Amino acid sequence: MDDQMYEDAYRGWRESLTTLLADPSLLARWQERRFQFAHRVGVLLTEAHGGSPAVTGPALYGVFSAGAGICYVGQTQEAERRLRDLPVGESHHLANTVPPELWERVVVIRWPLLLPEVPVRERSLVDEMGSTVCGLALEHALQVATAPPLNSRRRRTSGDWQPRNLAQSRSRGAIHAQSVPGLTQLTLAAWSALSEAVIPEQSAVVDTGTGRAVSPTALHRPPDD
Repeated sequence: MDDQMYEDAYRGWRESLTTLLADPSLLARWQERRFQFAHRVGVLLTEAHGGSPAVTGPALYGVFSAGAGICYVGQTQEAERRLRDLPVGESHHLANTVPPELWERVVVIRWPLLLPEVPVRERSLVDEMGSTVCGLALEHALQVATAPPLNSRRRRTSGDWQPRNLAQSRSRGAIHAQSVPGLTQLTLAAWSALSEAVIPEQSAVVDTGTGRAVSPTALHRPPDD
């Protein structure tokens, strides 16, 4: 897209929002519609689905959008809270940059459920590291493997952005990432499978037990499509 097309698209976005927020009643309608959509996405990400239980506790998650592909990868120790908040954006910047209405897919990995397949010695290391540090280590490994744009730069107080070299990070997650090679490999395999899995249109969710993929864009389709 050249600069002029980009500016035209940006201007069109502003004009559309100006129309949608043209008076107090329309503003209220906009607020209700956006929260209703975000709430539906949060329900799909967290609540029990079919024979699969609700998503709780430690998890990795990532958001994909059409065109840009993988946008963001994160981790949480409280999936039941963070994944509901993710599309609302009250304590997370992602929805402010990439509106959930444009999310093509969200992948969630319940990584503790992969531990039984990991060698005993590595499981002992995970116990020593603790769930928080292990979650950060897996998050780092997944970010390095997928290079999400919103994880690859950091905001600066000067108002611009600074690139982040994820591979050379000295964060806690980066320092411990090499300690869990088996769990990392299993996590990346589960991630790859859910990233490519066909999501049923009628449910907008596919759940493998150790993870799930949700298609927010499916919620835009009329019921009889």
